[in-house]
Parts: sequence; structure tokens; C-alpha cells
Amino acid sequence: MRRIALFGASGSIGRQTLDVVRRLKYDLVAVSVHNNTEALASIYAEFRPKYVVITGNAAPPAGVKPLYGREGLVEVAESEDVDTVVVATNGIIGVFPTLAALKRGKRVALANKETLVAFGPFVREVADLGELVPIDSEHSSAFQLLNGVKREEVKKLILTASGGPFRTWPKERIAKARPEDALRHPTWRMGAKITVDSATLMNKGLEVIEAHFLFDLSADEIDVRIHPQSAIHAILLLKDNSLKMHVSRPDMRIPIQYALTYPGREEIPIPPYLPPDEEVVLTLEMPDTERFPALALAYRALRLGGTYPAVLNAANEVAVFAFLEGRIGFYDITAIVERVMEENPFAHERTFEGFLKAHEWAARRAKELVSSKS
Repeated sequence: MRRIALFGASGSIGRQTLDVVRRLKYDLVAVSVHNNTEALASIYAEFRPKYVVITGNAAPPAGVKPLYGREGLVEVAESEDVDTVVVATNGIIGVFPTLAALKRGKRVALANKETLVAFGPFVREVADLGELVPIDSEHSSAFQLLNGVKREEVKKLILTASGGPFRTWPKERIAKARPEDALRHPTWRMGAKITVDSATLMNKGLEVIEAHFLFDLSADEIDVRIHPQSAIHAILLLKDNSLKMHVSRPDMRIPIQYALTYPGREEIPIPPYLPPDEEVVLTLEMPDTERFPALALAYRALRLGGTYPAVLNAANEVAVFAFLEGRIGFYDITAIVERVMEENPFAHERTFEGFLKAHEWAARRAKELVSSKS
């Protein structure tokens, strides 16, 4: 019986995690939300968790006595009542319970990108004290493919991307894309921010950075391919030039369940991608970094190292939300991120506090650039 703390319970990953926990009959010990207390009330009524954390400023539902903020998340992550912490929060707040849980030897099922993108070196320092199991579909697939493979046998890890809604659009049309266009993802159903990141291919760039810290692979050892069917999630190129690939339906409940049941597997009410009576066509394409420059920016940040991934992440978050609000154009997102990276005054910082300062500065600078454009 797993004792689960679910941080970010009202988001897309959180809701699907609740489906998995409900079906597996695991013990949901703790939950957090930001300000969605309506969802919190419903979750509390069904699961009756011992701990509730509110990371925003909303009033709790009647009868609920919550903890608050990152201190509340850390307190729950360190609690002896919890053995598995699902980190599905938005923003850099996810790094604090992740570090706390790993230091206490717990399993962290990680779905929060900012934790590794912005603070990867510090997570890697403590990862072996606990268990770090990724939830993201591509990283979950890579995690499974690499299991039992010797490091010296690996030539390349290839992560796949759907290509987003603009995969076949010419650059001139992409430049005029509206928020509603970017939110029409062809295969996945996700939150607005990650859906726009998928449209720019920044999401795949962030995943490349995460893969570096998760699997100790260099930028040159991680490739990206466009795969519009979203069935192959990762491919491993081995020393003898053979390929291993991981295929499943584009349903996040599959990697969520694996992160909770690892190293075992349980039945899941989702059919396999390759039914015996259907013809299936799977294609792979090279990404176009001229039409989608965000991917190249992410690789640049990874190669520069230090605080550059944190700066990239913070600037991108601000720019994406400005695009969603109609304040800037689609290609302004990557233009702002590139400008902030070029100005990074924290390039030589190596402390956790320095990375925090770099992230905060990048968000402020991106907001200034948004204001100047809008």
C-alpha cells in the first residue's frame, strides 16, 4: 500500500493521478492546491486526506485546516506518514518538496518541469538518497528503456514531440497565430501553458534539459524527432546501432501509474496502441528550428549550463502567459527568452540561492520586455 502525497491535485496531472490512486486503492495521505478550493473540497470529501496544503491565498473549505505555502509542502514531504510524493505543481515551488522528500529517502514521482530545468544540479546531488521516478511520458519511457542498460552501451536518447498544432504551417502563418490556435493540440489534452510550449517546441527543449539531469546524458547524446501520432515516446540508440522504443497510447495515466507502481506493473483500463486488427502508420521527422527556434534556445541553455536553464524557464513562463493574454505575438515568446538569456547577469552563480535570484531576475526582465512590446 503506497501512502501518497499529491501536490498540485487540481491540475491536469493531479486529476489523472487521482484516477489512478482511486483505482489502485492507494492511501491519499495529503493533497495540495494553489487556489482551487472548490476542487479541494471535492477531493477532501472523497479521500479525507490527513494533510491539506494551500499554496495560494484562498480561504480553505469549511472544516479543513490546511498548512500553507512551500513550508507546508516541505512539512508534508518530510512526514513519516508519506512514502511517495507526486509533485505536479506549477512553478518553481515544486523544487522544495522534491528536495525534502529525496533527502528523507522517499520516492518522488516528478511531473513538475521547473524542478529539474531550473534546479537540476541540486536535485541530482540528492537524487540517490531517495527514488526519483519521472511522470512525463517521454521521460517515463526513457526511464523504462534505460533500465538494465549499461551506460557505455547508450549512443543516443531520442525524445519525440507531436509537432503541435503548427507542425505543417509555414513560418509566415505561424507568426500570425492566435492563442486559440496554439491551444488546439492535436493529440494531448493539457493545461494552457504546456500546450503553448508544445506549439513553440519549448516543451521539448525543456524535456531535453530534464533528460540531461535525469539520465546524466550530454546535449549531444539527446536528440528530438517529430512524431505526430504521439505513440512512440522515446527511442534508445544503442552501441550496436540497434533501437529500443517505448510505445503507448497518449494517455498520462499510463506513466503516472508506472511511477507509483514501479518496479511492478498493474492492469490499466487503456487498450494497447497496436490492436491486432488495425493498420498503424508511425512516422518520424526532423524538427525545424527555423520555424520553431525555441528548441535551439533550450539546447543553447543546456550547453551554457549554470543558471541559463533557470533563466530560460522563467523568461519563457512570463512570455507564454503574455501571449495567452494577447499582449505579444507568437514569435515574441522566443524573442523575449533569447534577449533575457543574452543579458543574464547571473551566469557565474553556483549556489541554490543564486539560481533562485537568477530565476526571479529573469521573470522581472521578461515582464519589462513584454511591457515594451505591448
